[in-house]
Amino acid sequence: MFLIIRGVWPLFFALALIMVGNGLQGSLLGLRAGLEGFSTPEIGVVMSAYYGGFLLSAFVMPRLIYDVGHIRVFAGFASVASSAVLLHALFPNPPTWLFLRFLTGVALAGLYVVAESWLNSTATNENRGRLLAAYMSTTFACLAGGQYLLGFVDPASFVPFMLIAILISLALVPISLTRSPTPQVEQVEPVGLRELYAISPLGFAACLLVGVSQGALLGMGAVYGTGIGLSTPQIALLMSLPYLAVVFTQYPVGFISDRVDRRWVIVWLNAIVALCGLLAIFPGPENLAFLLVLFTAYGGLAAPVYALAIAHTNDNLPSGKLLGASARLVFVFGMGSVFGPALAGAAMSLFGPPAFFVLGASAHLAVAVFALHRMTRRAPVPAEERGTFVPVGLRATPVATSAAIEDAAAAAEEPKA
Repeated sequence: MFLIIRGVWPLFFALALIMVGNGLQGSLLGLRAGLEGFSTPEIGVVMSAYYGGFLLSAFVMPRLIYDVGHIRVFAGFASVASSAVLLHALFPNPPTWLFLRFLTGVALAGLYVVAESWLNSTATNENRGRLLAAYMSTTFACLAGGQYLLGFVDPASFVPFMLIAILISLALVPISLTRSPTPQVEQVEPVGLRELYAISPLGFAACLLVGVSQGALLGMGAVYGTGIGLSTPQIALLMSLPYLAVVFTQYPVGFISDRVDRRWVIVWLNAIVALCGLLAIFPGPENLAFLLVLFTAYGGLAAPVYALAIAHTNDNLPSGKLLGASARLVFVFGMGSVFGPALAGAAMSLFGPPAFFVLGASAHLAVAVFALHRMTRRAPVPAEERGTFVPVGLRATPVATSAAIEDAAAAAEEPKA
């Protein structure tokens, strides 16, 4: 694996710095907003703006990269992202933060698209799968690492904002100095939403509802921790564990789903996640260990549902539409993520911190029930016609997702050659 990464180490190093900064920023802003007197619904809307910017940018950025090049886009949006971080500390009010979070989403999606498209073009058919797997693992590990930094800084000070800006700015160095040739970005024509739902109602619904759940988890988890009285180091630990858990849960889930009717895996996984969410309503700071276990299982088992939904949809698609449908599923997941933090903020304001888990558990329970319903409407896909499960990061853009699907499809065709 080290030999594979060695050829693209500037990309991995730059991505690692960005992910650490992004992991710290998400939880930091939730805490700082509370200190600044933002209401819980205001925090929810502010955190939702990030996903709106990310969603928009991920789909328009390839054209901009095609026009001006990878390095220029990366340099420009790294500057925007680092500047936006510092402006949060200078202008701590909801309207400004709403705009800045949207701008941050646009900028970071631009950085991810550059890195992911560059990574995909550098890979070969022989190492693409392992390279993308290493990328996903690095993503989750660094996002978790960013959470731990929260325990070493004062969220009420200017220091954490400076630290995030420094990390993003340093990511410019390896990218700007690399001598690797820059690739071309290919546009993928997405499948229409109506067509996508007709092809796989379950895949569509699962991506949307898991987007709501994960958007709420990543955007409002720190606010929930503050609401139940956790300290800053405890919140950092709470938010880091789901990221680490995903590194270990994706592959066992994928292994099982490739060998049985994938819908049963979706049913049971969502049922377990919903149960963990409902149980997590009751323990508080006085029973932190139990809460950490439930929170880890809740987040670590929920994330693979997104990849399961993509795999299930691809099982029902003709090969010519795999990439377009994958890009559209990223869009559907992103739409759910936009609504997640806002819904969680409103629910927590009305019913208290436990509503954070009620929202997520309800979303996953709905997926499980709908999956059972769909099993009565359509026969399972024959084992020989099922594709391969592909680990997909929650913040992966259509570039990385489509590349992973393409690699899995190519691997599935090899025995037939």
